[in-house]
Amino acid sequence: MSGSVRIDSWLWAVRVYKTRSLATQACRAGHVRLNGQSAKAAQAIRVGDEVRIRIEGFDRVLIAKELLVKRVSAPLAAAAYDDRSPERPPREFAGLLGLRDRGAGRPTKRDRRELERLRGRALPPVP
Repeated sequence: MSGSVRIDSWLWAVRVYKTRSLATQACRAGHVRLNGQSAKAAQAIRVGDEVRIRIEGFDRVLIAKELLVKRVSAPLAAAAYDDRSPERPPREFAGLLGLRDRGAGRPTKRDRRELERLRGRALPPVP
């Protein structure tokens, strides 16, 4: 096997995304980071690279242990990476994040920043 594989192909092969086109769209949207940098779909991934994927508002952190080009069964796919994702909060707390009263209008800039901070997507403060 070669020393690198396209990241969208690898994400599809290890069953993070159902189709390769969904993996490509996630890369284009900026939801995939490779070693801390935003990843393009054709970017090469190597063994030992860290891949962060934003799915449903939460980060999933994967360390590539094996390079796959073809989609494989779930047990083989799980063996191809080391999952170091942080624990998700329980479901009863997930619904409480970012709820606004119906009819409250658009959030102000301050409200939006607080919601983003709660969801874990806050930008670092500008100096």
